[in-house]
This record gives sequence, C-alpha cells and structure tokens, in this order.
Amino acid sequence: MSSPENDSEISDAARVLRRVFGYDTFREGQQEIIEHVVGGGDALVLMPTGGGKSLCYQIPALVRRGTGVVVSPLIALMQDQVDALTGLGVRAGFLNSTQDHDERRLVEAVFLAGELDLLYLAPERLRLDSTLSLLARGDVSLFAIDEAHCVAQWGHDFRPDYLALSALHERWPDVPRIALTATATKATHAEIASRLNLGAARHFVASFDRPNIRYRIEPKNEPKRQLLRLLRTEHAGDAGIVYCLSRSSVEKIAEFLTANGVAALPYHAGLDARVRAENQARFLREDGLVMVATIAFGMGIDKPDVRFVAHLDLPKSIEGYYQETGRAGRDGLPATAWLAYGLQDVIQQRRLIDVSEGDDAHRRRLGVHLDAMLALCETVDCRRRRILDYFGQGSVACGNCDTCLSPPEAWDGTVAAQKLLSTVLRLRRERQQSFGAGHLIDILLGRQTPKVAQFRHDSLTVFGVGTELTESEWRGVVRQLLAQGLLAVEGDYGTLVLTESSGEVLGRRREVLMRREVKVRREPAAPKSRGAAAAPAELSEEALPVFERLRAWRAATAKEQGVPAYVIFHDATLREIATRSPSSLDELSKVSGVGESKLAKYGQQVLDTLGA
Repeated sequence: MSSPENDSEISDAARVLRRVFGYDTFREGQQEIIEHVVGGGDALVLMPTGGGKSLCYQIPALVRRGTGVVVSPLIALMQDQVDALTGLGVRAGFLNSTQDHDERRLVEAVFLAGELDLLYLAPERLRLDSTLSLLARGDVSLFAIDEAHCVAQWGHDFRPDYLALSALHERWPDVPRIALTATATKATHAEIASRLNLGAARHFVASFDRPNIRYRIEPKNEPKRQLLRLLRTEHAGDAGIVYCLSRSSVEKIAEFLTANGVAALPYHAGLDARVRAENQARFLREDGLVMVATIAFGMGIDKPDVRFVAHLDLPKSIEGYYQETGRAGRDGLPATAWLAYGLQDVIQQRRLIDVSEGDDAHRRRLGVHLDAMLALCETVDCRRRRILDYFGQGSVACGNCDTCLSPPEAWDGTVAAQKLLSTVLRLRRERQQSFGAGHLIDILLGRQTPKVAQFRHDSLTVFGVGTELTESEWRGVVRQLLAQGLLAVEGDYGTLVLTESSGEVLGRRREVLMRREVKVRREPAAPKSRGAAAAPAELSEEALPVFERLRAWRAATAKEQGVPAYVIFHDATLREIATRSPSSLDELSKVSGVGESKLAKYGQQVLDTLGA
C-alpha cells in the first residue's frame, strides 16, 4: 500500500483518502499539510481535537515508501488505534511494554520485511539502543510525534521522554517529521519547536474553535447534585467524562452516580493497572458510560460520541481545560463543557502553587496560568472569545455559551470589597489574627457564633456592616477578590491576607467590578437523548428507526470482534446510510466513511440490515 502511484503525489493522497478512509474531500488545512509531508517536508501542526490530525500523518505514511513511525505516549490506547487502522485495511502494529517477547519479535520481523504501513512506539522506547537499531535496519517513511505538547517542560502533560525526540532529526536527517498537538499557547508552540528541533519546519496553525461545544461555568452549590441534574435533564444515557482533582473524589463521585442510576466508572493512577485498563476499554466499547477520572485519563481518547465533559474542580490552566473539554463532541454534534467552580477551588489552587516543585519563576508561571483560568470563570464576556484570545486567535461573541445565552450583570463591588478587606486589615492590625472566608463573612453579617464570642469579634467596628449581601453573595465577593489578586491565601488553613494591590481599593484609588450571577435559563447544551445515539435530531421519522437498527447491528458486530463501535462505523456514517438508504454496494460505497476495506467487510451486512 505504501508504493507511490503514477499520478502526482497529492492525487495519490486524495485516492488514499477515498479508498481507505471513505472520504471525498479533505477537511480544512489537511490537504496542504499532507502535501507538504508527502513531499518530504517537516511540519508542526496545531489543530483542535476532532479536526482530523491523525490523517495528516497516516495518509503520507500510506503514500510514501516505507513505514510511518508514530511516537505516542498512549500505550493503553495503541491496541485500539491499531485495531481501527486494521479495520480500514491498513497494515499497522505497535511496540510497547504490554507485549511479551514473542509478540514484539513478530512485529519487528514484519517491520523489517517492509510489511507495515504504520508502527506505533511509546517515546521511552526511542531511548533504547535496540529500538534505534531496529529502525535503522528498516525503511522509515516519516516520524509522527503525536501529542507534541508533552515536550513542554512546564506544560500540563509533560513527559520527560519527549525531550529525547530531537535526536530523530540528527539520526535520520532525510526523514520528514510531523509534530502534532491540539492545544498550545504561543509560548508552548515556541517551546515545542525549540525542543523538537523544528525551527525550520513549516508551521500549520488551524482555528482552535470548536463551535459545537457549549461552554458553561456555574457557581458550586452542592456540586454532586448539580452534576446529577445536568446528566438527568440534558445527557441521560450519554457517554461523558467527569474530571475531579483527587483520587478520593473520583471514587466518591463514581459511587454517587452509580447509586443514582448513572452507569459510571472510576479512573485514576491509584487503581490497579488491570482495573484501569478494563474501565478504559469498557468506556471505549460500551455506549452510554460515564468515566469519572483525574486528568490521568483522556489524552488520545478517540471516542467520537462523548456528549459532555464536566469538571467538578477548577483546572489549573486554560490550556489544560481546553485539552480536556476538547474530548467532547469529536463527531461535530452538539456537546457540553460544564464546570462547577467555587471559592474553595481558588483557595486550593493558590495553595497548590505555593507548595509546588520548581523555582519562583515556575510558581509565577503557574500563577499566570491560574489567573487566566479565573478570568475565564469570572468573565461577563463570551467564554469562547476568552478561550480563543488566550490562544492568540481573535473571535466574536459565539452566541452558544452561558454568558452569551444568559448574560450576567457586572456590578460595582468597590464598597463590598472595602468592607471585606477592612475586616482582614483590622483583624491583622488590632488583633494580630487572620482567618478564613467563613469567619470573615460571619463578622460582616453580624453573626454571634461561638468563634465570634471566643475572640470578641463583635466589638470590631466592621461587625455587622455587611448585611446588605447574603452569605452566598459574600462568598462570591471573596472568590472574585482572590481571582483579581486583591486577596491572597496564606498557610495550611486557607487564611486570607491582603496583597500589595489591596491598598488601592482601601484607599479608594481603584474600583472593583464584579460579576453577579443570574439564574441560568435551562438551555440544553445538546438535544435530550436516550443512550449514545445522542438523538440525531436531523433524521426524519422514517430514517430514525433505520438508524437504530444500524446501531444495534454495529454494537453486536463490535462486541463480537472485541473493538469499540466506532471502529466499525462512526455515527455520522450510519446517519448518512439511514438517510440515503442505499440499495446496492455501489451506492453504499458513495457514503462518507465507507472505504474499500469496510465495504468488503460489512457492505452486505449493512444492506441486509437495511432490508430487515
């Protein structure tokens, strides 16, 4: 399959696109990238999740002579990636630590015989002399470095083994390299280019916009119940991912959802490796499962029908948040990115930065990342515009995020800020004391609590001066002062202290605008659905039962073969089949996503299902 044909190289690429993958046209940006790599050029590609990055190296590997070597950190997913390619008729294999000696020897022999189109390797294998010797004895058509942001030293997914990949160019200077990632700021982009020695490569930066994803951030108020309400009212039976910061939270949320009738599985680094692998396999292969996980889960998850990604804890950066939310809606259908965010999140993240490894400069970088994330949470502007601005891509208001659909009010919180900051100041100056948010709010509301009585804080001049706001509103004030750097967290107990900027507010030299939450209109982020069918609303009444029959056939076939359902056909392909109702193999071959191999394997079964 890897031998070039007589026409021009890009014609070969278009032919492979149709014959192997079943598509008639390239997505935006793909053709130019593929043509460049097929011609032997190096490339650095920034393209959002679901934008078709994998074709940018898979097609050149099929057109060029030799084997495309794909460096991927996703050992647990290599089998599924190879299964998907094998289902397309591509000769693919992998080498990683999950294989025994005989399995590795077989793959090595096939590679050396020139009978592999694509070979997947974990980055740590390229540190082994035996792997480098193997590649030197074979015929490598290109090197693809997937998830290239892992090379960023202080990034959210840093992998030390990626630092050694710059040596590929030194050892194989004539073999083109293509590095790909879904998310990168300008700084991360520059770091990838520098560390992978891709300064002379051609850089391709696509729009990061994912218009099918609705971004929603709401204040925490019984987050477990908020999450359950989201799943029951908008995503009943849908596949989705729930991210938590700690392992214990993962376990508790998975148990809570299961107890309330939601099929949920836990995933975190503390679980037995076998359990993690089983849970991941179930999530990929079964419809309608919810994975509750730490950020250890998700990179490279090629499951197209994830209808929501929910965060129950504040992400550390917009880069990490965007990478995680990008796992929703890979099929282009409506999806939800939902985050519950509260005062304790801000305190916790500030404390984590204070105790983090690295020097002061590193902690300052972490602080800058968190500040941008907090600004996204507190904005009264369009969420999507904020995200795209962060990545250096301007945009207009999207009309499809919570702040566009239910615009919040901005209010002058200067007086409220002065009252709270004054409380912190008086406790420190007059009593040499500092306290957390809860006690400060009790003082402002004039509550006679045991702690107030113990420390005689009812004698302070600020006692009871804040009754114009509720406790919830005061917590919002504290949260936003922390977000704006007008308060800081100190010590292990989350006590609040003033910052250098606090004096500007107390001295009436700075106004403080704040976001007032409004009651969110119940605007579903995606059509209500039953199961991972995700209610294909565009289907006609006649086509819908046909689509369901096709899904049932696909599920049975996938189970029989032990592969995820999307390896057989994506939902988008089944929808088109249900709508067009082809009556012959020739008509079926014209459906997007039906290549030669799948037509031969499944064509008659599809026609039989249509005729059932």
